[in-house]
Amino acid sequence: MTRSSLAAPLSRLVSWRGLPLLAALLASTPGHAADPLEATPPEAGYFTPATQPDGTAYLPPPPQPGTVRQANDDQAFAATRALRGSPRWALATADADLHENALLHSFSCAAALPLSRTDAPKLSALIHKMDVSEIADMRKSKAYWHRPRPFVGNSQPICTEKDRAHLATSGSYPSGHTMLGWSTALVLAELLPDHATQILQRGRVFGESRIICGVHWESDVQAGYMLGAAEIAALHGSSAFRADMDAARAELAALRNKAPMAATPSCSLEQDAARHSPL
Repeated sequence: MTRSSLAAPLSRLVSWRGLPLLAALLASTPGHAADPLEATPPEAGYFTPATQPDGTAYLPPPPQPGTVRQANDDQAFAATRALRGSPRWALATADADLHENALLHSFSCAAALPLSRTDAPKLSALIHKMDVSEIADMRKSKAYWHRPRPFVGNSQPICTEKDRAHLATSGSYPSGHTMLGWSTALVLAELLPDHATQILQRGRVFGESRIICGVHWESDVQAGYMLGAAEIAALHGSSAFRADMDAARAELAALRNKAPMAATPSCSLEQDAARHSPL
């Protein structure tokens, strides 16, 4: 299937909205310039101070100017600017929305289930608390390196133009969107093992959307995958997390018997994106 054959309307991809999920990163999504978490008390996650991982210790540093790694980042950014206006660009724009229903829905094709706060409230609560748990590590890592984003200092297009000025002030490394997308994929792959391959593939594509968008370097996304994997590994040490996983597993089993999801044009678009990786 070619890219041109997948140019069907993407309204279903971009119109699904819910309550904020990743509040610390909503500044990276269209129309959400403020950080709601700054004005509200922090929620409790699964980690304690003693169990919270520290990405500044286990992540490698971002590429330095003049290195081969930075040259690779430069090449990926330049090459993907040509995708502006394409179906893949539209998918990347939809993936930038981290509202709760939007994130869950982005994995519906891969899971073959209509995932939403309404259809899977226990899964939704699990992903939300997982997100809250991960925010501290992500924020600390971004602040520690405070790497400029790829569009800073040039006029190349990005898929969330309304947030260009705000994003230019926030650290690029590691990618928080990628962290959350990969974490969600790991959780869903464990809960739905017979769909693990499709779910993990979608998690990769979700991270790659940040490269397509032009708001993250390739190495930011690779670090985001590592960050998400580390967080989920550590979360399994929490009995509360494991209990919530069990509850979500039972919920998804019941949903599968009640409401399987048929393939849609957006599912084909996700598959095409997986076959055309920018990495």
